[in-house]
Amino acid sequence: MRRARNMRSNIVSEAGLPTRMNQWWESIPFLTSAVVVVCGVIYLVCLLVGYDSFAEVCFLPSDVVSRFQVYRIYTSIIFHGSLLHVLFNMMALVPLGSELERIMGSVRLLYVIILLATSNAIFHVLIALLVAHNPVLTYDYLMNECAIGFSGVLFSMIVIETSLSGVQSRSVFGLFNVPAKWYAFFLLVVFQLLMQNVSLLGHLCGILSGFAYTYGLFNFLIPGTTFYSSIESSSWLSTCVRRPKFIVCTGGNPSGYIPTHTNQNSTSGGLLSGNIWRNLSSLMPQREVSTQSTEDSRFPGRGRTLGSSQDQAPSHLHSDSNLQERLLEDSSPNNPLVSSTPSNTHQLPEGRHSAVNVATTTAVPQHQGAVVSEEGIKKLVSMGFDRTQVEVALAAADGNINVAVEILMSQQS
Repeated sequence: MRRARNMRSNIVSEAGLPTRMNQWWESIPFLTSAVVVVCGVIYLVCLLVGYDSFAEVCFLPSDVVSRFQVYRIYTSIIFHGSLLHVLFNMMALVPLGSELERIMGSVRLLYVIILLATSNAIFHVLIALLVAHNPVLTYDYLMNECAIGFSGVLFSMIVIETSLSGVQSRSVFGLFNVPAKWYAFFLLVVFQLLMQNVSLLGHLCGILSGFAYTYGLFNFLIPGTTFYSSIESSSWLSTCVRRPKFIVCTGGNPSGYIPTHTNQNSTSGGLLSGNIWRNLSSLMPQREVSTQSTEDSRFPGRGRTLGSSQDQAPSHLHSDSNLQERLLEDSSPNNPLVSSTPSNTHQLPEGRHSAVNVATTTAVPQHQGAVVSEEGIKKLVSMGFDRTQVEVALAAADGNINVAVEILMSQQS
């Protein structure tokens, strides 16, 4: 039998470059992509109009102190000096910002970026003043150093993301591994040696702000989820919230942060959350939204708030027993929870992503049999979770601390 000439072989072609680029761009959350667009557009506009007077917008400690030009704190992070400068910063922001935005939510991450930029500037000014006016050796160069770029905030995000990951070591450009807690400092040294016109103090202050955030020093400045929910439900932000890439702050940590080094006796930002932030939230215009429960049916009950006292444990005994029973039911072979899934991002009714169970991109293992280590239990307990829930969550997560954090955070939604 002769084969027809007009028949074509069944060839499956790969997606073209434009399709891949579009898929990659659509995978970046709302705020991260917005920062990339803003920084890129600002650089292109400056390039087209020939604007290079960065001394007017950079962070200059002398002008911030003497002339009180505080606007420089925020203009300096969105301006960049060269194409490579903005390109490298945005390439580093995409993975870092995407992961943190999926954990915190879009509005919460925006608040954290503003907080980190402000704290970086405060550390920068304080260190420059100390170096310039100390009685031992005066050095005025730091007061007159003009710094621009998003890299200071990036170093803060590196510290926070490394702390949240729970890893013990990290690779530096695939060449060698260093302890995780020293990873940001190694990057600081490498960039300082390989690149010119790099602000050592600006990057160092970013690292200091990152550690201050992870150790809970900014807890009193962190509002609760009610503040973020009020912003998300406001009418002037409704257009952004309806976009598929926008990640709402549903679930996650009710204190608005995820500390990794604080202990159970640390106090959260309840003072501001209960008074100032609540008053600010009540002044925002609200739009009508349908109230729908966001509680995950697989993990009933409510997790313990970080920093709460130990006397709240008896109130959660009933929910703990229900959680154990439900986890035992979920361990059956037909349960979709333990099956391999391509994505761990929950979809809300309106098509938006939720920051409930996206603390890691690793799929949940298909079996549960790993021995729960006491070190992992202590680490999660030190984050403020109840020990009973930690043990159950670690058992359900096959000993994976990151997955256990997902489970514990989903209880607090």
